[in-house]
Amino acid sequence: MSHLTMTVSHVGFCYPDGHQALDEVDFTVRPGESVAVIGANGAGKSTLLLLLTGFLFASQGEVRLGNARISKAYLPELRRHVGLVFQNPDDQLFMPTVFDDVAFGPLNMRMSAEDVRTVTMQALQTVGAAHLAERAPWQLSGGQKRAVAIAGVLAMHPDVLILDEPSDALDPGARRRLIHLLQTFEHTKIIATHDLDLVLDVCTRVIVLHEGRILADAHPLEVFADAALLARASLEKPLSLQPRGCYAYDLPATPLAVDGPPGVARPSPGPD
Repeated sequence: MSHLTMTVSHVGFCYPDGHQALDEVDFTVRPGESVAVIGANGAGKSTLLLLLTGFLFASQGEVRLGNARISKAYLPELRRHVGLVFQNPDDQLFMPTVFDDVAFGPLNMRMSAEDVRTVTMQALQTVGAAHLAERAPWQLSGGQKRAVAIAGVLAMHPDVLILDEPSDALDPGARRRLIHLLQTFEHTKIIATHDLDLVLDVCTRVIVLHEGRILADAHPLEVFADAALLARASLEKPLSLQPRGCYAYDLPATPLAVDGPPGVARPSPGPD
């Protein structure tokens, strides 16, 4: 369980072209919390994650982990405590084998060869990917790549896991396995996502961003019950909370057979 609090105090960030991506963002994430960051494209989610992980630094205000201000001087220590899982796992996997990829971080922490092997295999076992250790990353499915990318972060034993769109491009089975995996982690988790049903399954708190500002910071059910808030943030309720009648069409009660001429679908015959 993490013991470090992450504090974002009156943070603003302006890109060199003058675009104000974040403005007066202020919140605290306590140890062990699972927090979702949601909002439409351009709301500031990715910029916020980059500030939390030290890839960018605030133009105004500050970000702190425990008592330490996140700065260039603090980056080596930050990397020991905060792990980022990128939206695209291909951006994170670059070594010849899965084992080498997951071992990359521990090796750079100057662990012994024996310790590197131990933490690497433990991380792979945690995500159910130990059998992939000798495979090349490019041979993996999307779900397997995501699992290995998470293992690479877990091998560093971080206090805080930060995930950018973790369910992006996953098939339903891989998505469900990911959700189950995230539910088992006791780490502090900060998850930027458009997958609002994942939020319901994994997170106990939601921060809603809109045009670089926080619109809401509350329990997921409270946020998703506020129709005016969702409309202002250009969001919709999770599918699991939407009534069936809200869909544009209903599936036919009678299954369609597709064994006829091309382009023709017909009701399948009932049982004899």
